[in-house]
Amino acid sequence: MSLIVIVVTIYLSYVGYSYYNTPLEERFYHPNHNWFKSSGLFGQGIGIIGTFMITFGVAIYIARKRYHFLAKYIRLKYLLEFHIFLCTLGPILILFHTTFKFNGIVSIAFWSMVAVVLSGVVGRFIYIQIPRSIEGRELSLSEVHNMKTDLTLVLNEKFELDNNVINMIVSATDANQNLSESKISIRNLRKILKSKRIPKPERNSIIKMVVKEKILSGRIARLQTMQRLFKYWHVAHLPFALIMLIILIIHIGVTVAFGYKWIF
Repeated sequence: MSLIVIVVTIYLSYVGYSYYNTPLEERFYHPNHNWFKSSGLFGQGIGIIGTFMITFGVAIYIARKRYHFLAKYIRLKYLLEFHIFLCTLGPILILFHTTFKFNGIVSIAFWSMVAVVLSGVVGRFIYIQIPRSIEGRELSLSEVHNMKTDLTLVLNEKFELDNNVINMIVSATDANQNLSESKISIRNLRKILKSKRIPKPERNSIIKMVVKEKILSGRIARLQTMQRLFKYWHVAHLPFALIMLIILIIHIGVTVAFGYKWIF
């Protein structure tokens, strides 16, 4: 989906470069002015499509998340990706619809939209830090703890390692220790396992277990912080989205009132 966004952006920049690069006061005389201007067939068209993408992306995500719409058929994490795609491509289309001319009340809607997109990027980063089930449901702290493996037991019973090596391996999964404080790093662990003449397949299995446990330990350490940040994030994200929506409705109403109805 990211590729689609990039390709569309490049295409719009390419086909309209001459017009968008023309000074505002000279665009009226550009041969394609009636095509690319905000009220033109192309300019207004991409504005309508972009608005539809944002509206649909927000509506279907809220319907699925809050009202469990199509919950049996669509996993929330996949719908979130679709929501992000539509709400990234939509604003890009609207950006070209404005012909890079920002003034009046429309500028408030545009910069609100920019704030929504940027806060969405931050929200996406926070979202992926919170462990979730395969359906996309946020896991509780106790559920995440239950996902951890008893490394000491597994290493002792399955690989029959001595206690010193087991302690070093377990210390390597401690997310609260940096490399200077940790008893062992992943690279050194690999060397130690090799020196103990542990077969390569088993070494790889142990390393994978350690990396997985280290990632999980890190998520547990950050879980409560990220959950708190995610709540604060909504405080910033939603107001900008509401401002954008209100001004968008006003803009559409004024446009229709002045008779700009595109192809209808």
